Amino acid sequence: MSDIEDLMDEARQFAEVRHWTEFHTPKNLAMALAGEAGELVAEFRWLTPDEAQLDALSVEHLGLIRDEMADVFIFLLRLADVLEVDLAAAVRSKLARNESRFPRPD
Repeated sequence: MSDIEDLMDEARQFAEVRHWTEFHTPKNLAMALAGEAGELVAEFRWLTPDEAQLDALSVEHLGLIRDEMADVFIFLLRLADVLEVDLAAAVRSKLARNESRFPRPD
């Protein structure tokens, strides 16, 4: 099993134990994912580009960003699980399409 599959299983089990799976419809998960992405963006609000760099962020602020990134990823994993999407294969496929759309500069 891959790391992604392991994480997907853990997220599924977390939801099942709490009886949340009935609420984890594709629509609800997509909306939750968008909301968490908004919370991630909010962590960068009002920062200058220089203030948003890794070496400029405090340990506390980086922790908040990391938590929001995790929330985004958890909802993405749940959405992929519910829709039976192989995320690793989807990413590889998309990267291959992007390679032809955006060729390397010479």
